Amino acid sequence: MSEEIKTKDAFDALKRIKEAEEKARKIVQEAREKTSVKIIEDAHQEAGKIKERHLNRARKTAEERKSAIIQEAAKEAGEIREKAEREIVSLKKQAEKAMPGAVNQISDRIKNFIDKGDL
Repeated sequence: MSEEIKTKDAFDALKRIKEAEEKARKIVQEAREKTSVKIIEDAHQEAGKIKERHLNRARKTAEERKSAIIQEAAKEAGEIREKAEREIVSLKKQAEKAMPGAVNQISDRIKNFIDKGDL
């Protein structure tokens, strides 16, 4: 009987070892799954943070460029406006200088028409 007890004890021990191994495998598997999910969640959160940082940087850069373009356009518009005003003043001066001569030419033509009936 002692042989049977030893065999039974050995089988029981082997059974307990297999159960312990199976339990250990389940624990390892659960840890892997939980760790994988946690790693994926962390990576997703980090990716979101990186994306937001890049978007903010891109928005800032775009806003700076927009401001620079608007300032440059305003500067150019001011220069064009000043040039146009100078041209208007110049044209007015030319018109004022030419006015007496034009009036004289017109009055001469009117006199000629009245006197001779010819333009």
